Amino acid sequence: MTKSSPFKYFKTSPEIIRLAVMLYVRFPLSLRNVEDLLHERGIDVSHETIRFWWNRFGPMFASEIRRRRVQQLRAFSPWQWHVDEVFVKISGERHYLWRAVDHEGEVLESVVTKRRNKRAALKMLRKLMRRYGQPEVLVTDRLASYKAALRDMGCEDRQACGRWLNNRVENSHLPFRRRERAMQRFRRMRSLQKFVSVHSSVFNHFNKDRSLSKRDHFKQNRTAALAEWRSLCAA
Repeated sequence: MTKSSPFKYFKTSPEIIRLAVMLYVRFPLSLRNVEDLLHERGIDVSHETIRFWWNRFGPMFASEIRRRRVQQLRAFSPWQWHVDEVFVKISGERHYLWRAVDHEGEVLESVVTKRRNKRAALKMLRKLMRRYGQPEVLVTDRLASYKAALRDMGCEDRQACGRWLNNRVENSHLPFRRRERAMQRFRRMRSLQKFVSVHSSVFNHFNKDRSLSKRDHFKQNRTAALAEWRSLCAA
């Protein structure tokens, strides 16, 4: 049975929709910034249209990217993961964004919670291990919630703590922080969870370690990532 295209009832071409979503999610731009960039390319759309495209197609693109990457990551032994949490303001209230990355900086999971306790840590770790399995080493900070959660899961011996061991995940928060400032923070917990899920998938897709690759290899990887992006959700 042929799968119907999600762009079926849209007059705008899928290429323009993919470009608008990529610009908004990948770079620290506002909706009006994306509108101006598209206008320079001869594409006349409203920033509200871009908002609708992002809400409609962003999760679809992220889901397809995540599905492909999960299949690739599960084929290899999960050696070391890094887990950390940061404060996020939502309508003036403090929430917590938990993030897990692997030893190469690949964002594995992002979860938003209202508390920073054992229950929240269990929610994050169970979702993470259900999708990717169990790592050999799980690097965390000295928050007691991690130790209590891992004890309940029977993985306490896998935890590692150290002063500089978690720099990998600390650096992974920086792209989100830049994006948060451009969006002037968030108003609802649900919208934050939706955005960080999409943002992490798009960041993984285009993150090609520019500083660790030769120029020719980086250009090839970047071209391949862009070509794969243009084929997302194709019928």
